[in-house]
Amino acid sequence: MTDDVVIWCWGEFGRTPRINNSAGRDHWPQAMSVLMSGGGIASGRVIGRTSPKGEHAADRIVSPADILATVYRQLDIDPERQFPNTAGRPISILPGGEAIRELV
Repeated sequence: MTDDVVIWCWGEFGRTPRINNSAGRDHWPQAMSVLMSGGGIASGRVIGRTSPKGEHAADRIVSPADILATVYRQLDIDPERQFPNTAGRPISILPGGEAIRELV
């Protein structure tokens, strides 16, 4: 089934590289992690990196829209497709983003 099913684990935030005053770590939108598998996605790849302390994305930065464009491509969904809203105006299903070349 791994040829037909895309599996992903994605959190919209990473965690701060420092412990806060409550002995925890806060949300950190400057860096996040995504695991993807199946559906024809190339396996065993690490795309991008963070700064040494995990504070910021540092190399080969990928956006959330790029991740969605990759999944949509693998599922044969046109990421440029539009649907009309209730006022009849076209709304894109994905405003921007490109499939991650190292994975497709």
